[in-house]
Amino acid sequence: MTSDIAAILAIDGIATGAVYALVAIGTVLIFTVTRVIFIPFGDIAAFTALTLAALDAKRFPGTGALVVVLACLATLIEIISLIRNGELRLLPRALFFYLAVPLAVVGIAWLTMRIDPPLAVRLVLALMLITPIAPLLDRIVFRPIADGTVLLLLTVSVALHFALVGLGLLFFGPEGVRTEPLTSLSTELAGVLISGQTMLIVIAALVFSGLLYLFFDFTLVGKSLRATAVNRTGSRLMGIRPARAGTIAYLLGSLMAGVSGILIAPVNTVFYDSGFLIGLKAFVGAIVGGMTSYPGAAIGAVGVGILESFASFQSSALKDVIVFSLLIPVLIWRSLASLHSEEEIEE
Repeated sequence: MTSDIAAILAIDGIATGAVYALVAIGTVLIFTVTRVIFIPFGDIAAFTALTLAALDAKRFPGTGALVVVLACLATLIEIISLIRNGELRLLPRALFFYLAVPLAVVGIAWLTMRIDPPLAVRLVLALMLITPIAPLLDRIVFRPIADGTVLLLLTVSVALHFALVGLGLLFFGPEGVRTEPLTSLSTELAGVLISGQTMLIVIAALVFSGLLYLFFDFTLVGKSLRATAVNRTGSRLMGIRPARAGTIAYLLGSLMAGVSGILIAPVNTVFYDSGFLIGLKAFVGAIVGGMTSYPGAAIGAVGVGILESFASFQSSALKDVIVFSLLIPVLIWRSLASLHSEEEIEE
């Protein structure tokens, strides 16, 4: 390995790690607010890439049908919950947020596709279609068991991933896709050619990380999410609704997964089941950050990307084994360095 090859591998690893960083930050965001290790995060990123590819091919994506199905299920579950709790006065609001808004998003996307929109509009449409998925999944799957143990939530999250893989095959088909680069610009740095797509990935990761920092530190909603993450019971006593905070966290997480999918689609062939490896590698980065620190998760994810890049040069067949082996020393270190406490289970 020469210095030029090492520089190229490092740049490629930083770009890949920047995508993982967005997924890792979103994973930490959802976990700290809801205690859910959201395994399907990578699936949502993969679905975004498939959605954009369908829009580029002038086909309405299967994401629209998926959102309609999830919206109907979420609405039905919400109506049953309101009837049981005697809160039918909240029915119009539930119909608006769980049914009308998702259907309106799908309708707007369908109508816009009739006029052959430019790339910028297609990017917005892909994000619009993908953003409702995580909040709807939260209402259908996680909110009914919100008070369960972390182990139960993790088990359900894994099961949900496999369900989404099946739905992905149904709605998108088995074909892999790779979209056109978002930019054809390139530049040379210290004798190494850097593509515009690589620069765009890194800039997007930095911008979204900065926006997330500003959101949590300077907005009332962001501060309420932080309060929920620190103490759910205390935040409830202060008038903050954990369910609503969880919905906002899932919305932000779904948006970040969507951006990740858009950025990774031009550089990797994405299939309906590609999201698992994306989410798992980002999860390794989140583990490095202790599942509580956004900067730690971002740094860990970039480290995973660099390690994967160099590992693929040494042995492409074993690169995933090398990356996931990183979990072992990190988990041992975290286990020895952290204080352990028994999880309280309410009877």
